Amino acid sequence: MTWEQLAMWLLFVEAGIALFLLIFIVWWTMFSGQKKPTQAPAKKSTPPKDDKTE
Repeated sequence: MTWEQLAMWLLFVEAGIALFLLIFIVWWTMFSGQKKPTQAPAKKSTPPKDDKTE
């Protein structure tokens, strides 16, 4: 293997690692945000108040 072939392989390996890191960083930032709740909190149901006073 000549020096030129070795240098080309090193460039390919470096480019592959850089591509992997780019994809990993994008994936990490896409899915690391605030999680959405699975259900909305249940609202407490209260009967309406009577306006009449007895």
